[in-house]
Amino acid sequence: MDAINKIRNDFPILSRKVKGKQLVYLDNGATTQKPQQVIDTIEKYYAYENSNIHRGVHTLSQEATTKYEEARETVKSFIGAGKNEEIIFTKGTTDSINLIASSFGKKLLKKGDEIIISAMEHHSNIVPWQMICEEKEAVLKVIPINKKGELIMEALEKLVSPKTKLIAVNHISNTLGTINPIKKIIEIAHKNNALVLIDAAQSIAHTPLNVVDLDVDFLVFSGHKMFAPTGVGILYGKEALLNDLPPYQGGGDMIKEVTFEKTTYNCLPHKFEAGTPNIAGGIGLASAIDYIKKIGFDTILKQEKALLAYGTQELLTIDGLRIIGSADNKTSVISFVIDGIHPFDIGTIIDQLGIAVRTGHHCTQPLMNFFEIPGTIRASFAFYNTKEEVDILVKGLKRAINMLL
Repeated sequence: MDAINKIRNDFPILSRKVKGKQLVYLDNGATTQKPQQVIDTIEKYYAYENSNIHRGVHTLSQEATTKYEEARETVKSFIGAGKNEEIIFTKGTTDSINLIASSFGKKLLKKGDEIIISAMEHHSNIVPWQMICEEKEAVLKVIPINKKGELIMEALEKLVSPKTKLIAVNHISNTLGTINPIKKIIEIAHKNNALVLIDAAQSIAHTPLNVVDLDVDFLVFSGHKMFAPTGVGILYGKEALLNDLPPYQGGGDMIKEVTFEKTTYNCLPHKFEAGTPNIAGGIGLASAIDYIKKIGFDTILKQEKALLAYGTQELLTIDGLRIIGSADNKTSVISFVIDGIHPFDIGTIIDQLGIAVRTGHHCTQPLMNFFEIPGTIRASFAFYNTKEEVDILVKGLKRAINMLL
């Protein structure tokens, strides 16, 4: 516990009070809090290093460019990629998926081709594929799930066909906490000459990833779910695939030469990075990665597994509480409903006690329809959370139920 308290001291916001109560922050699936190390990195950039990158010969521009490209190197090493050119800075997971859906769809998707997603996807990994499939008259297929919230892998084997061009699935469900067998999915796809995009938004801060070992074609994630700033994310793609795709946006830095007759495009990674990027965000993302490495995934996994087990055990002591998502392999996310009470009402009351959870459909409306519920209450844990906070949550829920029933 002393080690966790030391970690908690790295996060200034965890010491604040909400409505006169000590903050209990259990909404890490939506966004994580930022350690002082990351806050200091961003402050230092804006206070002493601020300049545009890739375009100036003056000292500030060169220093900012160096830091930004060092951040790309940090990301590359963190996910085990082979080349810096395979790391594309984006605004986040949603932006990364839209980039691939647009560029891949324009170049490689034809009428009658198929894209496969799963029934547990976030809207950001549903809507872009619907849009490009409608535009190209392609077919969108969905891998079904069982009542435990697990992919039915036998169904995937049957869904894949010679027309399948890409399978896009999340690594971990933001709503259920289910950890999907992505290595197996990638093997099935490649056996059928299809590509794979993995949405790692919910897994990147919880478990180590190696894109070369996975042999994944595209992998996307956001900084703000891994203790970094909002507005920055990553698209990893195999170099040959990215070289083959057209640019997503036009503008500065993604060009080699522009005339009114014709424009030639820059090489990777700049081909996909039009305009001035979130420079502070990229540098802050590298600082967050350094922080994660300092804590270590062994510590992270141990604490989060303990919180998942303890949280599940204690929440199930509440009469009328039902957990949605009971996969055999899941991470530290617990979604639940309480008989006779709308999730929003619970969330509103326990907020008065300083407890922050997420209520609603969590941008997974098809998943809510599958379970025939309007939404859930979701407690999502990070390594800085404690069993004492679980106890406060349980006590707060019981108080809210007594008020509402």
